[in-house]
Amino acid sequence: MSYGTIQVKRALNNITHSPETQKRECLFLFSLAGIQFTHILDFMIMMPLGPEFIRVLNINTHQFGLLLSSYTFAAAAAGIFATYYVDRFERRQLLLSLYVFFIIATVACGLAQNYETLFIARAFAGAFGGILGSLVQTIVADSIPFERRGKALGTVMAAFSVSTVAGVPLSLFLAHHISYLGWRAPFIFIGAISTLVFYVGYLHIPKIAGHLDHVHEGSRLSQILKIMIAPQHIKAFIFMGLIMMTGFSVIPYIAVYLTTNVGINNSYISLIYLCGGVATLMSSRLIGHLADRYGKVKVFRVLAIISLVPLLVTTNLPVTPLWIVLLNSTTFFILISGRMIPAMAMVSQVVESKIRGTFMSLIGSVQMLASGIASVVAGMVVTINADGMMQHYKLVGYGAAVCGLLTFWLVGYIHSDAKKHLEKT
Repeated sequence: MSYGTIQVKRALNNITHSPETQKRECLFLFSLAGIQFTHILDFMIMMPLGPEFIRVLNINTHQFGLLLSSYTFAAAAAGIFATYYVDRFERRQLLLSLYVFFIIATVACGLAQNYETLFIARAFAGAFGGILGSLVQTIVADSIPFERRGKALGTVMAAFSVSTVAGVPLSLFLAHHISYLGWRAPFIFIGAISTLVFYVGYLHIPKIAGHLDHVHEGSRLSQILKIMIAPQHIKAFIFMGLIMMTGFSVIPYIAVYLTTNVGINNSYISLIYLCGGVATLMSSRLIGHLADRYGKVKVFRVLAIISLVPLLVTTNLPVTPLWIVLLNSTTFFILISGRMIPAMAMVSQVVESKIRGTFMSLIGSVQMLASGIASVVAGMVVTINADGMMQHYKLVGYGAAVCGLLTFWLVGYIHSDAKKHLEKT
């Protein structure tokens, strides 16, 4: 497709994007953001509650890492399984059905009686939550033109920010102040909020079935294998895996490290997530806008490099005043989460719409598998001494920095593949 044709398509898109259409699109994106908010909160709440889980369940950092990875590994496996059916069902029906099972699994976490039953419940929550994440991104890619996709993904991915602004602090407050529930309270809270989000989504998410018009040739297994081994897809899988390893080798142990080594009182952990969440809530749409305006690869590379500064500071902090910790952690949250906006916009464009659901499910599996591996490996590297201090966290930071540098190099290939596919459509 010529440059002139692309410009005409963009002009027509702007004309047809009327105020009424914008209103429907906003409600649609708000519904998707609500689903993202709840399943991200369900995943994230385990991390700031790390010190309490270690104390109440009498487990070590390695067991805590396994508890985190039960969610991510199950999500990875479920994502692979989802490739068999995700492109063969209407998107809305599939999304809402999976969301119901996610709500049930999350409430089951709050009813768990011990480490083992919590481990199993987390695995089920991860299985459904992981598919939801990739399915939401697929729906955005199917519904929003590439020229506006960065901003749309910024809106949906602001759910990460909202979960840290309101969800995590409120969940921690409930865990610390409802004594008869304790750590169970956040999961009951997420289940209740998710029920409300389900109703909103039922009203405002439209039927999405355009992908069903495409004819799929050959067996389903051969189709999936073809998608998995395509060179441009392999590069995307590696790229997203490294992005997740950069963040999730460090993030799960931030709360533990700050309370044991940096001297931050456990009551301030919610404040750290609150400040980081407010900042990322304000920055996510801006980053999406900048990615659309100045180029997704350029914005990603800037974020990838400068994010290494707060990452390395986080894993090497000595005893430090709270205001310095807040400044660094807030910067960390903005930059680490901000990378995902241009990254997902590019990755979602390297495939045709007829196989995008399958591809994004595989991307979701890679993300969850990589974050699970990162948290387990980091849990094996760090240790807590007899004096209660965490050791070797800085080694985790150095490894994460290497992964971040590799994404800076790989993003050029992802951008090239996305550009080629865009020119063909």
